[in-house]
Amino acid sequence: MEGNGTSSCKRPYELGKRLEQMGRTKATVLAAARAQLETGGIREFSMESLAKASGVTRQTIHNLFGTRSALLEALFDKIATDAGMERMREVMTTSDPKLMLERFIGVFSNFWAKDRMLLKRIHGIAAVDPEFGRAVQARNQRRQMAATRVMERLPAREKNEQGGAARVGSLVALTSFEFFDALAESLGSAEAVREQLPGLIRRAMGVEG
Repeated sequence: MEGNGTSSCKRPYELGKRLEQMGRTKATVLAAARAQLETGGIREFSMESLAKASGVTRQTIHNLFGTRSALLEALFDKIATDAGMERMREVMTTSDPKLMLERFIGVFSNFWAKDRMLLKRIHGIAAVDPEFGRAVQARNQRRQMAATRVMERLPAREKNEQGGAARVGSLVALTSFEFFDALAESLGSAEAVREQLPGLIRRAMGVEG
C-alpha cells in the first residue's frame, strides 16, 4: 500500500512538471514566431523554421499547437494579451454607455499603438496568406460584435435598422487598424491618434462629450 501511495503522489507531480515544461516550450515557440514576423515576415514563418529557431522538433510544435492556423491563433492571443486586450471584459461590463464607448476606443487605440509596426506587417501578410487572413478576419469579427453591443447601449439618432447598422459599421471602421495606421501616418505619431480619436469618433457617432 505504501508503494502505491508513493506512486500515486509521484504521477501528479510528474504531470505538473510536464505541463510546466509544455508551457515554457509554447512560450519559446510563440516568441520565435513573433520574432520571425518582426524580421522576416511570411518568408521565414513556417513550422520548420519555428522548430529550428525554438530548438525543438517540428513534431513538438505539431503536438503543442496542432496546425499552423492554431499556432497563429495562439500567437495573436499572446500579442493581444500583452497589449492589454483583456480590458475588453471591463469595457463590456461598463454601465455608463458613454464611458463604455470611451473605454472601447481606448482599448483598441492602445492595442494598435503598442505594436503598430508588427500589426502593420501582419495585416500586410493577411492580404496574401489565407491562414493569416482568416485569423485577422476572426479578430475583426469579434471587434464588430463588441462594437454592436456598444452601439446598442448608446442613444440612437436613427431608430430604424439601417441606421443602426450604419452606426455599427462606422464604429468598426473608425476603430480598425487600417484607419488608426493611416491617421498615424497623417498626424505623425500613434500618440497623436490616441489623443484625437475619441473626439473624432464621438462626433461621428453623434455622442456629446
